[in-house]
Amino acid sequence: MFIVDMKLLIVASKNPIKIKAALNGFKKIFPNERFSVKSVDVKSGVSDQPMSDEETVKGAQNRARSARQLFPKADFSVGIEGGAEIRGTETFTFAWVVVVSKTEEGKGRTASFQLPIKVAMQLKEGKELGDVMDEIFGKKNSKQQEGAIGILTDGVIDRTKLYTPAVIAALIPFKKKNLY
Repeated sequence: MFIVDMKLLIVASKNPIKIKAALNGFKKIFPNERFSVKSVDVKSGVSDQPMSDEETVKGAQNRARSARQLFPKADFSVGIEGGAEIRGTETFTFAWVVVVSKTEEGKGRTASFQLPIKVAMQLKEGKELGDVMDEIFGKKNSKQQEGAIGILTDGVIDRTKLYTPAVIAALIPFKKKNLY
């Protein structure tokens, strides 16, 4: 009988969407590997609603590194942080993914999309995107479901579909080690 070693993947979030996106990305980039997933709630070390590209990537990096410290024997840890950024009169949202192992680190970013003015105004007041979306659209805990992207596209793209390619992008340095 052939026994395959399982890789331990730590996702630095209890959000089921982030866990699913992380596992989906790992399965796509490493189809011959098996993964055991553990989730852990860690602090981002940034604002509850990061409002810049730099702050958002820092939050993802902090989460991934904190998870790694808690589980040093894990093969990989993943931090995913959603953020927003004002560009002129428009506000865009996106997420960063950071993957760390014992020796490497990779980063990937989701596509970004413009937020409605009504949403953007509330973010500027310091509110979190998920809370604002729930309030405006009469949802409950949308950030653990379809997310803003799912609400605004009527389900054409949901949060898992948005995050999975960013996880894949963050894994490129692990897939192509000879180039990094």
